[in-house]
Amino acid sequence: MFIWGGESQIDDPVSKGLLMQWLGYTGLIALVVSWIPQSIETVKLGRCTINLGFLVLVLIGNISLALYAWSIADTVFGLLNSISTIGVVLNMYYKLFPRIVQ
Repeated sequence: MFIWGGESQIDDPVSKGLLMQWLGYTGLIALVVSWIPQSIETVKLGRCTINLGFLVLVLIGNISLALYAWSIADTVFGLLNSISTIGVVLNMYYKLFPRIVQ
């Protein structure tokens, strides 16, 4: 663990590994949960207001990084990119097929 201007307080490699793993899972949860408000808004509106180019690039990035992460057995990044892909696909669906309000 890095302490600004000081030495590491954790010298045990196992403890450092567990700390970094929890840090990774915290980032995973934050990034996955960040899609929830946008996805709720998209479903309520029946259309997606996000730029299509952005959605396409994020989809390509998520799929590519998920495949890479799973190939090197990186659970945190594999889950992050696999689950984030769901949020992108949902928003892309409503971007391509907006619900017609009558």
